[in-house]
Amino acid sequence: MNFACASRLSRRAGLAGFGIAIMLSAALLDGCYVYAPPPPPPGPVYHATTSFGRSWNAALDAMEDVGARIVSADQNTGIIRGTRGGVEATITVRTQADGRVRVGFSSRDASGQETGLTRQLYQAYERRMGRM
Repeated sequence: MNFACASRLSRRAGLAGFGIAIMLSAALLDGCYVYAPPPPPPGPVYHATTSFGRSWNAALDAMEDVGARIVSADQNTGIIRGTRGGVEATITVRTQADGRVRVGFSSRDASGQETGLTRQLYQAYERRMGRM
């Protein structure tokens, strides 16, 4: 074998090796899959039962905080009744259609007059909810 023939063979082998490398690279890159970006996280979820439960417990504790004796507490109807010194107090806890919770306070003495106990109940409730 002469030098020219050996040179041609090595050149072909070099070109063939380069071609094989290109083909393998193309095959490897073709096998790569780029995934779509992940979907955005879901929006905030509000549970009415959690809000109702928290409000209910705060209302019960507020009744005790002002020194009223709880006469009845029915979570199904959302009504808490109590008395303090001849004054009847009522707290109502209701879940509204939009999921928010509405809490109402009232107190009446024997003559049916509104007393300062209502304001005290409201303030104790707000403290229990962490708003004051």
